[in-house]
Amino acid sequence: MDRHQQINDFLVNSSFFYTIAIGMDSKYAYVSNNYNKNFDQSNGSLLGKDFSITLHPDDIAICAEVGMKCFEQPGTLLPATLRKHDGKGGFVITQWEMKAYFDSEGQPEGIFCIGYNITEYVDTRSRLDNAKSEIAVKNDQLSEIGFIQSHVIRKPLANIMGLTNVLESMELTINNRHVIEMMISSAKELDGVIREISDKVD
Repeated sequence: MDRHQQINDFLVNSSFFYTIAIGMDSKYAYVSNNYNKNFDQSNGSLLGKDFSITLHPDDIAICAEVGMKCFEQPGTLLPATLRKHDGKGGFVITQWEMKAYFDSEGQPEGIFCIGYNITEYVDTRSRLDNAKSEIAVKNDQLSEIGFIQSHVIRKPLANIMGLTNVLESMELTINNRHVIEMMISSAKELDGVIREISDKVD
């Protein structure tokens, strides 16, 4: 058996990869079972139908552009990311590699394509990018909080601590001295909390 036929027979029943061939008339000349099962909404076969019926309308131009490049660069696999109808009113995102094929006389015969569904990967990457952006915003906020604590809050707190030291050195009644001692203790406690938070933010 021909090696190419063996590869095709192997891929025809793949659960992960889609294999298709598009003829020069823009119609499906070949579709693998997995591709047909996922994208034929009529429960028949895509064979002989125009390739565009499975595509997001905005992605038809991508296929045309990559298809032209395939004939300009014979033997080269060219990539394309395309949205396909999911049969539920939405789209899945698919990644493809395409290559031109020719007849025995070297005339263009069509485009062979192999692809797979990357929707989950794209969704995961999008969530990760969003999480990174959110973390960056939170880090900026933490830096701002750290700055406020270190420079804005610290100044009036230092003033309060200085004033309590002045009051402590004055002649006071026992009751007033007790109040001053509590103020000093609270100011030192607050200073310690601010230092601890600043250390964590820095």
